[in-house]
Amino acid sequence: MKKIMVLPGDGIGPEIVNETLKVMDFFIEKSNLEISYDFGDIGGIAIDKYGIPLKDETLEMCKNSDAVLLGAVGGPKWETTEPGKPRPEDALLKVRKEMSLFANLRPVKIYKSLIDSSTLKKEVIEGVDILVLRELTGGIYFGKRERIIADDDVFAYDTELYHLYEIERIVKLAFETARLRRKKVTSVDKANILESSRLWRETVNRIHKNYSDIELNHMYVDNTSMQLIRNPKQFDVIVTSNMFGDILSDETAMISGSIGLLPSASLGDNNSGMYEPIHGSAPDIQGTGKANPIAQILSLAMLFRYSLGFKKEADIIEIAVEKVLEKGYRTPDIYAAKGQLVNTKEIGGLIMDEIKEAI
Repeated sequence: MKKIMVLPGDGIGPEIVNETLKVMDFFIEKSNLEISYDFGDIGGIAIDKYGIPLKDETLEMCKNSDAVLLGAVGGPKWETTEPGKPRPEDALLKVRKEMSLFANLRPVKIYKSLIDSSTLKKEVIEGVDILVLRELTGGIYFGKRERIIADDDVFAYDTELYHLYEIERIVKLAFETARLRRKKVTSVDKANILESSRLWRETVNRIHKNYSDIELNHMYVDNTSMQLIRNPKQFDVIVTSNMFGDILSDETAMISGSIGLLPSASLGDNNSGMYEPIHGSAPDIQGTGKANPIAQILSLAMLFRYSLGFKKEADIIEIAVEKVLEKGYRTPDIYAAKGQLVNTKEIGGLIMDEIKEAI
């Protein structure tokens, strides 16, 4: 029996997770998949209930599961600049660290039926297929940080720290992944300024000697951000550090037309992982029916594929989403005065209809 830990989280998280669980429940019943799942609180809702963003008991349940399905965390209600005060995002960092989820995979796919939803020209984005590999447990998000209040000054610092093994494992994964795609890796750093980036680049070059069949390019992060808009088709696999990957993957999301379309997988050394949409909790549309559950549903497809090995079911989900979009159904984030406007539950139901057709 495979065990899934479900963390709906904050904002629109519970709404989109609910639509996703309908898909999982259907496969459990109709395909006889041996899956059980439990629920836990994470983020702002956990702060409200327990005073902390993640209970130890919930973390242990995550670590003892085969995979974690996450909605979203955070929102203005819990934003604070007060040092030491709990923040919802602290829970995500803790889960990633404790589960050793060092690789974040963010695929960017352009749906032909949505090509006009992007703010970029059709000829620029048509055919784009990018996979961003973001290192997830090192870098500035986990380095030492402090705010110092002196007699006549206030200052703060954050430390970008990378161990060699942290760079090696994400880079090896990038080259291995590229072998299954178009055999091209772009390593993104800021080696003209940062010492951590110089170690990164040296490590990439050394490991590349074992992958001579893969084309390797190095690119500074600022140039990458420009090139993603200028000519995104030049990229296949992008591998980069925690902070750079966080920023660039959100930029690639907008190439597709909406951040509400893209899933992600955070993976470790074994098959366990955490799966979530790359968008945030969007509390401004919470409860309005405007939330797009597609990224969450596609995150379930990634969970099926990577952690559970259910490739057939993953393919069925992804094809169902594509068919619904091809038929012109649109949530508000991808609606452009054409197609049929639907709400969260309606598009979830339409995807379920396509799934049922395929079984």
